[in-house]
Amino acid sequence: MTFIKSKNIKIFSLFAFFAISLIPSLANAETGLPILSVSTNESGNQQYSVTLQILGLMTLLTFLPAIIMMMTSFIRVTIVFGILRQAMGMQQTPSNQIVIGLSLFLTFFIMAPVIDEVNDSAIQPYLNEDINAMKAFENAKRPFAHFMLGQIRESDLILFMDLSGTESLEEGEMPPFQVLVPSFIISELKTAFQIGFLLFIPFLVIDLVVASILMAMGMMMLSPLIISLPFKIMLFVLIDGWALVVGTLANSFT
Repeated sequence: MTFIKSKNIKIFSLFAFFAISLIPSLANAETGLPILSVSTNESGNQQYSVTLQILGLMTLLTFLPAIIMMMTSFIRVTIVFGILRQAMGMQQTPSNQIVIGLSLFLTFFIMAPVIDEVNDSAIQPYLNEDINAMKAFENAKRPFAHFMLGQIRESDLILFMDLSGTESLEEGEMPPFQVLVPSFIISELKTAFQIGFLLFIPFLVIDLVVASILMAMGMMMLSPLIISLPFKIMLFVLIDGWALVVGTLANSFT
């Protein structure tokens, strides 16, 4: 229970950190026209009024879920679960809420090392005032960049580098974030559909066998899906399908 609470605190801290890391500190802000007040402190950093920071925070929060989901394993996991449901012929079982919930918790499990690294290198030093907001943001981007780079196909990375006009990278140099994120998304979509194709094959074979038997018996008016569905569910349960699918997804990010 203590471990679960600790993980939940880290996850909440990660989301809160990304929401405020792009907004300068509230300290030393001078009084002025609330939404337009911008001042420069002794170090040369710009300070914004409280009203402007709250406006920026609320705007950023609307994009935060999409940003986090597109930079994690959530893409691959949720697509595979969706294809699996279609392959079994059950349109609404498990429900969308269950699929999304399972995808989120599996994403937190897969991304736990990245979240821990962000917490140690960015969130805790920032909360302890050891580093400023921009340095913390740079430290937080690095673990996600390494994670995404490890899943990207070289062809996808080259494609977006050519589209953006980015020159060739030197050895050990990290691609720009605006190139890294779309490359990661495209690569994840390809990988998810490949896994989904392999999951579809055994269920498709069952459908073909049942359809052939019904046609041979002259029962052409009876839908093969009605007969094949119990056999597909039984096969999936007997081989412990959920454990195999979840284990394969988790290992695919290793």
